[in-house]
Amino acid sequence: MIRVVRLGSPRADDEGLRLGTVRHPPRGVPKTEVAVRDFYDVWLPELAPSADVVREALSQPWTDARWRNYSRTYRRQMREPQARHLLVMLAALSYQTNLSVGCYCEDAARCHRTLLKELLLDAGALVD
Repeated sequence: MIRVVRLGSPRADDEGLRLGTVRHPPRGVPKTEVAVRDFYDVWLPELAPSADVVREALSQPWTDARWRNYSRTYRRQMREPQARHLLVMLAALSYQTNLSVGCYCEDAARCHRTLLKELLLDAGALVD
């Protein structure tokens, strides 16, 4: 099963391998401490929005129109073959082992991890 989490939050006992679907590693955290500090075990930036999309998202406060545009752009990026293959692989793995995917954003309602959850469900994943 796949759980969607905020990176850096305390881990659940049965959460499994934590995948960081973010563009950049956490600032100021040595690589040797990324997992220990509950960020992620494996960095998977291929499932993060592109640098341009992140830059645009952070440039202004969210509005409903900006979120709709962001969502469309991220979903389009996740239709690219490399991302699509990863989504299908994670969906298949969700029936064999526990995994978690996440991002740093405080507000899950305006974060790609919420969209990623929907994409994983669409790919047939078992999602908590």
